[in-house]
Amino acid sequence: MRIATWNVNGLRARLDFLKRWLEERQPDIVGMQELKITADEFPTEVFTSLGYNVAIHGEKGWNGVGIASRHAIEVETTGLPGQSEMGSRLITATIQGLSFTTVYVPNGKDLDHVDYPRKLQWLETLADHWSATHASGDAAILCGDFNVTPAAIDSWRGAAADGRLFHTPAERDRLRMLDQSGLYDLFREKYPDDQRFSWWDYRGGAFHRGQGLRIDFIYGTAPVLARVRDVTIDRDYRKKQDGLTASDHAPVIVELD
Repeated sequence: MRIATWNVNGLRARLDFLKRWLEERQPDIVGMQELKITADEFPTEVFTSLGYNVAIHGEKGWNGVGIASRHAIEVETTGLPGQSEMGSRLITATIQGLSFTTVYVPNGKDLDHVDYPRKLQWLETLADHWSATHASGDAAILCGDFNVTPAAIDSWRGAAADGRLFHTPAERDRLRMLDQSGLYDLFREKYPDDQRFSWWDYRGGAFHRGQGLRIDFIYGTAPVLARVRDVTIDRDYRKKQDGLTASDHAPVIVELD
């Protein structure tokens, strides 16, 4: 089974690019973030034509998460309980006996911005919600754009970036709450010493200079971790394809036995 997560950075702008990726990579389940579209506006027929069912928790112009799956989707939760003011940022479904959640964690904007403490609270609420709804023995995945680098190795600046947005001890402490909830960062479990990134700024040639961050993750519980064959960050789809502009995020893909 091939599981993926991708912040598409605007579905309208990226639809043809996403179609090409789906046709080439053939994932079984995809968590999508930053759709910037409502469920009513979502081009369901495009996904259906490619063999995918979809479930969307959208929002006009901002945020928005969704799931595309080759299997039936039974939606369990839309929205993080108690965090509706932060927008459409979570959807959970059961697919083939697997609990699948995709999230788009608030950016935080700036350490002095009101959204920064809201981001910390959102992450705390996510960890509490996960612990309350998932047992350690469940086969479950939590994936998405987390807008936090777990450690210095996950930033092109290394330890020099410590204390900046995405790199603060407070953000990392909240992210570690997920580890304490029985989740494993599948990429880091597979490649404990590799420095690879999933996001690069559009500006300043950051992608070609290797100036990126790893902020897009697929977490899994122990039963999922035991099935992991490989984890890849699909850098080829951070590049333009025949004139089609990529998202500033690359897809992350997990291969499961």
